[in-house]
Amino acid sequence: MPADSARSAPPLLIVGHGTRDAAGVEQFTSFTRRVAERMAGTGVAVGGGLIELAPPPLMDAVASLVDAGHRHLVAVPLMLVAAGHAKGDIPAAMDRERERHPQLTYAYGRPLAADPRILAALDERLSAVLDDAERAGTHVVLVGRGSTDPDANAEVFRAGRLFAEGRGLAGVESSFISLAQPGVPAALERCRLLGATRVVVLPYFMFAGVLPDRIVSQAEGWAAEHPEVEVRCADLIGDCDLLADVVIARYEEAVAGGIRNNCDTCMYRTPLPGREAKVGLPQAPHDHPDDPAHPHSHGHGHAHRDGHGHSHGHSHSHTHGQPD
Repeated sequence: MPADSARSAPPLLIVGHGTRDAAGVEQFTSFTRRVAERMAGTGVAVGGGLIELAPPPLMDAVASLVDAGHRHLVAVPLMLVAAGHAKGDIPAAMDRERERHPQLTYAYGRPLAADPRILAALDERLSAVLDDAERAGTHVVLVGRGSTDPDANAEVFRAGRLFAEGRGLAGVESSFISLAQPGVPAALERCRLLGATRVVVLPYFMFAGVLPDRIVSQAEGWAAEHPEVEVRCADLIGDCDLLADVVIARYEEAVAGGIRNNCDTCMYRTPLPGREAKVGLPQAPHDHPDDPAHPHSHGHGHAHRDGHGHSHGHSHSHTHGQPD
């Protein structure tokens, strides 16, 4: 088997959350193939795994790369915001893989965030249901997943504000489909009160799943009760080259080093109102149905280290894993 050398490029491991929706799983798998095809000429191996709910499990993706002789890899969280999955669940799952493969080290990339290429993909989905001439009279409701992490919810509002800039829209309202407010009906009602007669509901989601389906259901339900407002639903970001561009960029950042994630408003480091008990909280990986490991046997609470080597006592990190 080929072994890693000082000059070889480490493989890219794309880590997703998982969904019970078969279409969403297929979209994740197809996207992983897309990235692999894009990286084929560079010699970088690409794998993809999910941390819960559905195959392919992270366990298998890591084992495949280790069996191919790799001893160091770059894990990129396929997450739009830095919530609990990116901050704790994925690093905890990766630590479990390091227990299975003690020779393994890894660098951890940034979540995708409101990268201009993500916003461009959202703009393409908007254009698919809205003519350019209609933009000035149209409000957009951007719908994120929602989280118990205030920092993650703020990222959705940041994305909405950035999306509003320079696109000729009447306005953009940010909202959530779970765990946080405002919800989709509340955001649509706000648009109505602001005088909107046409609204496009734009999911801030990558692939199909239960929550994206719920967005459409709630939007259609509100529209049925408010026939004076035209409501259109845009598609998901989906398996596309713009999304692949961002994942590859996050990989390249991690290879180069010097990744900096925001810790100023991270609830695992900074006491936030109502979230004080989260500071320093140990994290454990999710229980994937295809993983025989006990879900509660690896909650170590590894310390977070910032770019200057300072420990902050929680399990997400800028450069989680062993140093290169």
